[in-house]
Amino acid sequence: MNQANQASHPSRARPRSSFAWLLIAALILPATACAQQVTPGASAEPDQPGDALVPPTSASDFTATQLDQVLAGSWRSPANQARDVYRHPKATLQFFGVQPDQTVIEITPGGGWYSEILAPLLNDNGHYIAAVAAPRDGAEARRDDSALHRLFAADPAHYGNAKIVEFNPRAPVFGPPGSADTVLTFRNAHNWVQAGTAPAMFQAFFQVLRPGGVLGVVDHRAAPGATLEAVKGSGYLPADYVVKLAVDAGFVLHGSSEVNANPLDTHDHPKGVWTLPPTLTLGEQDRARYQAIGESDRMTLRFVKPAAPASAATAAATSAR
Repeated sequence: MNQANQASHPSRARPRSSFAWLLIAALILPATACAQQVTPGASAEPDQPGDALVPPTSASDFTATQLDQVLAGSWRSPANQARDVYRHPKATLQFFGVQPDQTVIEITPGGGWYSEILAPLLNDNGHYIAAVAAPRDGAEARRDDSALHRLFAADPAHYGNAKIVEFNPRAPVFGPPGSADTVLTFRNAHNWVQAGTAPAMFQAFFQVLRPGGVLGVVDHRAAPGATLEAVKGSGYLPADYVVKLAVDAGFVLHGSSEVNANPLDTHDHPKGVWTLPPTLTLGEQDRARYQAIGESDRMTLRFVKPAAPASAATAAATSAR
């Protein structure tokens, strides 16, 4: 069933308690400080130990703390946690500006590697939406889809508010226009390029994001100077081609990060990116060599949907002042 309409903010009111204490702390700490001023002759000994916990001083500090807690969560599979060293989830999500009160759509999450992080992070104060391709005859789509459903259903405490929406890759719609703060996609763009659906996907990302919203893209990065035709089918993509897909859809490149770079990756493996971990398509052949390289060299790109331009009437009124 197509649940795209559920990508809009749910009608239920969701508590913002995770952030509310920051405001309370800001109000009461000054008064507390005044009350603790030492009077002449009074003991200078502090009321609390010097290492007492102090509330985070900013939203970014709070998000970092939340991410640390989620990444250490017992619900994450050990196999997924072992890949943190290659996928750098904390630094990656911080670079994309993900915050616990946002509406975040993850495109084609597969078995849910990032779902284990994003859905619990957003469960209390935000909205996590997993966008999956409508099942076809292919077994992989059905397997990934059912695995994600099972993951969410098995642990309502951490995934109870997560949503799954289906989309048609040829004419994708991920939700009402302007309904998402962030759209994220990890190692998917090369599949869309091969299928010829990449332009439609990037245009749909643009439509579902609010003005100022962020598109975060991570994918296997081709060697510098490699052409699309030369690497097509290898899983690698030229970074400038991915940038062009996003810019053609209306986005502005806001920044790139080397957090997922791997200088040991030579980009020329017999079976493309699937030669490397975690797939190791060649099995035992040169296994130690490819494990020593690690996972692929990856681009990490942050795009922003520009704010809506002022209307002609507003621009004319402004110029006439």
